Amino acid sequence: MSEVVGHSPSGRQLERMAYRRRQTIRSVVVAAVSTLCVGLLLGLAIVNAPGWDRVQARFFDPQVAWRYLPAILKGLWLNVRLLVFCALGALALGLAIALVRTLRPSVFFPLRVLATSYTYVFRGAPLIIVLYLFVFGVPGLRLQGTPSVLVLGGIALVITYGAYLAEVFRAGIESVHPSQRAAARSLGLTYGQTMRYVVLPQAVRRVAPPILNDLVALQKDVGLISLAGPIDAIRAAQIASIETFDYTPYVVAGVLFVLLAIPLVAVTDAVTVRAARRQSAEGAW
Repeated sequence: MSEVVGHSPSGRQLERMAYRRRQTIRSVVVAAVSTLCVGLLLGLAIVNAPGWDRVQARFFDPQVAWRYLPAILKGLWLNVRLLVFCALGALALGLAIALVRTLRPSVFFPLRVLATSYTYVFRGAPLIIVLYLFVFGVPGLRLQGTPSVLVLGGIALVITYGAYLAEVFRAGIESVHPSQRAAARSLGLTYGQTMRYVVLPQAVRRVAPPILNDLVALQKDVGLISLAGPIDAIRAAQIASIETFDYTPYVVAGVLFVLLAIPLVAVTDAVTVRAARRQSAEGAW
């Protein structure tokens, strides 16, 4: 039996790998130095501005920030819970609307019209107007069992973002080649089984980056619930600003929202890069 000899890179390949490594390190160093220089220049321009002392006193007061940080964090917890429930609701609603819009039989034409009208209306309507209609208009009807303004605001967010996600899901479903559906049906799968096991897994994988981008946008827009009155991070910052005549609490709330978004943005970037690599590999074949 012949021995299996392990593959060892050639000298030329080792030189090529070393060159690439040096180029990568050089690129990282250049990027870090250029970023540091730009940051220093911007910092010097801001600090040396004539009105910097007044801006610093009104927007970057560390004592005010520390005093109202607990209240803003408590309000942020409300934003986080609202984000989770709104994200799940918008994903479910968007997927359902997308499935309705992709139904082919003529008997479902009225449902397709309703689903299309829904996406057109709520993708075009400003979110703040939808919020006002739900949190102020619905309670004005004085119906029994009307939920709280927090729930109504969450419903407005779900309905608005459900329209955006519906179009994203529909684009993913339509991107799956019809031959795969035909092959699945020829194997005896029902329409529901074809969508569940063949079409939807591919569709969701293809549209994962834009879905995550919409969730990042939703993470910011949950702060608009403060317009309805619940004490979230933005409302807590507003109350603190009124008490102190200082805008530092708003800056604190903004920083907390940015920190909250960083993990989701990082996941979005990673999924986007992975999807691009997958498409490049498929194109190579």
